[in-house]
Amino acid sequence: MADDVKQLDGEHLLRNSSLYREFQAEREEILKHKWIESEKAGYDIGFERALTDWILKHRSKWRAYRQSLARAAQGQGAGAESPAGAPGSQGSPGPGASESEAQPSP
Repeated sequence: MADDVKQLDGEHLLRNSSLYREFQAEREEILKHKWIESEKAGYDIGFERALTDWILKHRSKWRAYRQSLARAAQGQGAGAESPAGAPGSQGSPGPGASESEAQPSP
């Protein structure tokens, strides 16, 4: 029983850590990139290729944007919303977006 409690506490800490949240957010962006690039290629390009491509093309801008959001949230409090036109807000693909993300869907 004590092991179950420790495991639950560990899972709770993991899921609530900022490092884990950043990992999850980055993974989500990579999966979006994989989908878009696979659609362009006409076949599944695979996670490794998508990961490498996303890192080379988009990661630095995406991280800089995430860091600017974190600084803004610290300055305005935890309830700060993302500014209009920011990645993640409706209508804007963000700095990690591929060209096809910038185009509206038919």
